[in-house]
Amino acid sequence: MDYKNSNVTPPPYYGGEAAVTQQTNAVMKRVYVRMLIGLLVSAFCALGVASSPALLSFFFSSKLMYWGMFIVMIAMAWILPTRMHKMSTGAVLGCFILFAALMGTSLAPIFIVYRLGTIVYTFFIAAGTFGAMSVYGYFTKTDLTKIGSFLFMALIGLIIASVVNIFVASSTFDWIISIVGVLIFVGLTAWDTQTVKRMAQLNLDPSMADKLATMGALNLYLDFINLFLYLLRIFGGNRD
Repeated sequence: MDYKNSNVTPPPYYGGEAAVTQQTNAVMKRVYVRMLIGLLVSAFCALGVASSPALLSFFFSSKLMYWGMFIVMIAMAWILPTRMHKMSTGAVLGCFILFAALMGTSLAPIFIVYRLGTIVYTFFIAAGTFGAMSVYGYFTKTDLTKIGSFLFMALIGLIIASVVNIFVASSTFDWIISIVGVLIFVGLTAWDTQTVKRMAQLNLDPSMADKLATMGALNLYLDFINLFLYLLRIFGGNRD
């Protein structure tokens, strides 16, 4: 309603800086907790599938099954943000958990390609890098909007380059793509953190705040997973 051009008195606002800070901290806490839950779900699914020859055969012997999972994940990541306003908070959270499970299943082959020790230390490198950039994005006073727009365009270019390299199969090009991928997702981590924080500072109703926490967790989850995978390609080598 446009209160400026009507005689209706707007509802009183009992908030303030302290209330906004409290609300923001509450949302961000849920963001990180749900992101952690998503990572744990992915890890258990990946380990479970990797340790079962039957499950590996079921999910990866058929290209239709593998690409089917991939398409479903893309569809969920694309549709969920646009449909969350019409979904219940439980449905949004459930979709995020399902997405994390599918992602974990699709990542099971890394336990076959890479040594477990390599995966573990790369995970901690990714976690440290992610944590540092997320803290920066949360506390920085610099507006990262323009940087975020540039990184999004760079991400599109990275995807195109990755598709091209499927046919070119250049190890040097793959190395360059991996380094650029790390830089892009390092920046996106800070940008997404700042974006979620700013949205949490709005005077949202409880249900929208909860949905925002889940969507923020999804965005940061994707930043972390991609950062981890590009670092693994750089440092990992393989079992051979």
